[in-house]
Amino acid sequence: ACFRLLFSLLLPALFLSGILCICLVVLLWGVRLWIQRKKQLSSAGRDGKRPLLVAFFHPYCNAGGGGERVLWCAIRTLQKKYRNVTCVVYTGDRDATGEEIVEGAFRRFNIKLIHPVKFVFLEKRFLVEPSLYPHFTLLGQSLGSVFLGWEALLKCVPDIYIDSMGYAFTIPLFKYLGGCRVGCYVHYPTISTDMLSVVRNQDTRFNNAAFITSSPLFSKFKLVYYYFFAFMYGLVGSCSDVVMVNSSWTLNHILSLWRAGACTSVVYPPCDVQTFLAIPLEAEKSTSEYSIVSVSQFRPEKDHPLQIRAFAKLLKERVGQLPSLKLILIGGCRNQQDEERMNNLKCLCEELGVSDDVVFRINIPFEELKRHLAEATIGLHTMWNEHFGIGVVECMAAGTVILAHNSGGPKLDIVVPHEGYVTGFLAEDEDSYAETMAYIFSLSPEKRLQIRENARRSVHRFSDQHFEDTFLLSVEPLFK
Repeated sequence: ACFRLLFSLLLPALFLSGILCICLVVLLWGVRLWIQRKKQLSSAGRDGKRPLLVAFFHPYCNAGGGGERVLWCAIRTLQKKYRNVTCVVYTGDRDATGEEIVEGAFRRFNIKLIHPVKFVFLEKRFLVEPSLYPHFTLLGQSLGSVFLGWEALLKCVPDIYIDSMGYAFTIPLFKYLGGCRVGCYVHYPTISTDMLSVVRNQDTRFNNAAFITSSPLFSKFKLVYYYFFAFMYGLVGSCSDVVMVNSSWTLNHILSLWRAGACTSVVYPPCDVQTFLAIPLEAEKSTSEYSIVSVSQFRPEKDHPLQIRAFAKLLKERVGQLPSLKLILIGGCRNQQDEERMNNLKCLCEELGVSDDVVFRINIPFEELKRHLAEATIGLHTMWNEHFGIGVVECMAAGTVILAHNSGGPKLDIVVPHEGYVTGFLAEDEDSYAETMAYIFSLSPEKRLQIRENARRSVHRFSDQHFEDTFLLSVEPLFK
């Protein structure tokens, strides 16, 4: 009797599920047809021919990070190659005009576009702000990006869609509802096997709170959540027609998560090496003060506290043995959270007694960045598993002795021997950073000059020209 009851309930449930699935498919197909109709009505030009619309999804395009340099170089590259292309940027930077954004790209990155760009300003960027999701941040931001992507799609339907900021959950939306050819440039995977191992091993990090690591139950729950998210992330990412990744480290993770090896390629981000290589590389002049420079946005994963603690340790342990030192932290502040983070760093400097020796330079012009790098002895980088590290390349090209984290892109792609010669140094924690900085200062000026020259020779593979060639080769299938 019980079996018959279950069977009698199961049949209607299956029938109802089938009907709902059919209704959903019909609804989505109707939405797709409506969007295609809208696209046809709005896209014809004055002469009846319509340009090919290539849209980049980059909600924070007015920020000053490496991701934005990739965006503007990619647009300039397409404008050089294709005459019938109009580039569109979906952005949430409503506090600036299109002209101001383009001017900012030139001022910060020395990139001048050939043709105007169409900006589509989005009102719902707050949906991808991490502060909106104190818990389940990855899932919250990903779902928020779908709603933001929907707003973008309704405002402008492109022919080719490129996610240039890591919002993979928008890709199926533009492919299946927008009918676009889709590609993406992945700066770092939203989730990685490293993140899974951090939770599995109950390590405390900026994205794995202490109250979770101290509880086996919470850790298991978070691990299940991460595995579920990794599965969904792999699903949406595999919808891409073209996948570009910025380093060997990112490639390994994306291949294991998305399983789209046939359409995935490494495209090193464009670093303005030529401009930095133009700085004369001279033997060090005797000076009473040496500087250590860090170039990175004030984001938690960049681990500025490690830089300050290692610097304080260096000053404390080598007092009297070193010339006067300054640590110069150069970076961009995107929002209030970044500014609060910077204020916390200033408080840390006071606690450690190094406030007079640490200088903060925020959102500075390109010429000032060049000057600081030209004068610095050491270029400092501390992010664990940095996906690539444009700042690392710029430091090497400018002629500093680089000291980067022994992981990710710097370890696998950048701070590697060139023709058998040392190009820089790697460290992992406060002690090893302080020790290595002391070692670099202990070298003779001639030995440091030799390392700087080796580093300079090694960075040509990260030039704008190399990016243009590999980028065009990778996106070619989208234009066929």
